[in-house]
Amino acid sequence: MKVIVICGATATGKSDIAIDIAEEINAEIINADSMQLYTGMDIGTAKLSVAERRAIPHHLLDVLSVREDSTVAWYQERARACITEIHSRQKNVVIVGGTGLYIKAILDDLNFPDTNAEVRARLESEVAEIGAQALFQRLQELDPAAALAIDRANTRRIVRALEVIEITGKPFTANLPREDSSRYPDALQFGLVMDRELLRERIDARVERMWSLGFVAEVDALIADGILEGSTAQRALGYSALIAARSGGMTEAEAKEETKRSTRQYARRQETWFSRDARIQWIAPHQPRLETIMQKINS
Repeated sequence: MKVIVICGATATGKSDIAIDIAEEINAEIINADSMQLYTGMDIGTAKLSVAERRAIPHHLLDVLSVREDSTVAWYQERARACITEIHSRQKNVVIVGGTGLYIKAILDDLNFPDTNAEVRARLESEVAEIGAQALFQRLQELDPAAALAIDRANTRRIVRALEVIEITGKPFTANLPREDSSRYPDALQFGLVMDRELLRERIDARVERMWSLGFVAEVDALIADGILEGSTAQRALGYSALIAARSGGMTEAEAKEETKRSTRQYARRQETWFSRDARIQWIAPHQPRLETIMQKINS
């Protein structure tokens, strides 16, 4: 049974091509977008509707409430259990998403160091005293690779990375496995790339479409549902900007522009993360995507 990964930056068309491939190889899809785990976060995460999924079963969508926080270890356990269950029914698996650390957690044997309550409490007090940006700058100095993978607005993950560095005496990324230690050595990874200017246009168009589809109302409903109680969901792209707008930190128009800007920055971080994995076969913009990937799968 096959494991196929479709990865790449946001707005490159991963979800649609994943469905095309799943139809071709009798597969089910596992979500590897950290924010599509959350119920109710639909418009802002470009989550496919049930109709758009074309009757292909999708796993790890809508499995958390916005009050809950996800972790890489939690995701790894559930995603691997999904693969085992799908393969037991003689079906293939397509993993699709842009959260690089989640994909790596599925494929490779990540180590998850224990937490240290004293170290974590001290780092969290530093956040309150000097701000998250100061801690992010520290992370950039101690482990530039980890800083590329972690959103500077995600205080919880910044604190966790610094905690691991202090506990182990090694960079956070030292806990990432070598590429020859894959749990699924026969897995095929395909990355979608796109011309930078075209990707910028697609991101801006996606954000405009989010607003036209009712994104503001979606965020208001999530605020009422408790998104402010969860430290992960409220920091999602777009959601964090509108939450700030609701608290008076910016206007809705400024929130829209901030969402475009932060999404473009995120896309660049995704490209940098995935570019470090030599196992990924990149599909160039001029190549017919489905035909090229199917040829490689069947070769």
